[in-house]
Amino acid sequence: MLVLSRKVGEEIVIDGKIRVRVLEVQGRRVRLGIVAPDEIPVLRSEVQTRRNKLAVPSDTDQVVVTTP
Repeated sequence: MLVLSRKVGEEIVIDGKIRVRVLEVQGRRVRLGIVAPDEIPVLRSEVQTRRNKLAVPSDTDQVVVTTP
């Protein structure tokens, strides 16, 4: 893991396409601004975890065969 220090107003750039800027620091809370191409989803980790739990893997789908 790369660990960086940034001040308010400073940015990091990822792969020349994603920009992360420190907008505000108040106590233990940091506000970030993220600019990324539309095809790159940007999610908070708790949202991604929730999505993963709700997703149904295709290999567990059941097929029910009925005969007339």
